[in-house]
Amino acid sequence: MAPTITAAMTNSQEHLTLTHKLRKPQVEKLRRDRINSSIEQLKSLLGPKFLKQQPDSKMEKGDILELTVCLLTQLQQQHQQQGRLLNHFNKLQSSSDKNLERG
Repeated sequence: MAPTITAAMTNSQEHLTLTHKLRKPQVEKLRRDRINSSIEQLKSLLGPKFLKQQPDSKMEKGDILELTVCLLTQLQQQHQQQGRLLNHFNKLQSSSDKNLERG
């Protein structure tokens, strides 16, 4: 009786391995398709300013990712600078309001 159970387990394992081997290329293709789709979306979001940096050559995925990082870094710095300016103006406004209340 034991050999039958072992044989059934071996067949089951072989079936799972075969199923995994057959599905792996499909899963990999879906993963690559998702990556390519996202990179194309990034490329369209970059806008003409960044895409002009390489006008005649086909942009590689790495180029698109580097330009995206550059753009996001610039946006983050601008956001921080705007925040500092707003804080500064708020402090000026606050001190101006206090001076008006005293006067």
